[in-house]
Amino acid sequence: MFGIFKSKTPLEKLQIKYQKLHEEAFKLSKIDRKAADLKFAEAEEIGKQIEELNKS
Repeated sequence: MFGIFKSKTPLEKLQIKYQKLHEEAFKLSKIDRKAADLKFAEAEEIGKQIEELNKS
């Protein structure tokens, strides 16, 4: 009933961060390709952490 008070799990937090980084990388890809590549690499590191959490 009170879902607004429910705290997010570490997996949910990582998924949100992963999605935001991908969106930023997409926006940067139109302006600065090097910065976009760095953001995408950072997102991939988060993706690896998400996979590890899913396995355990």
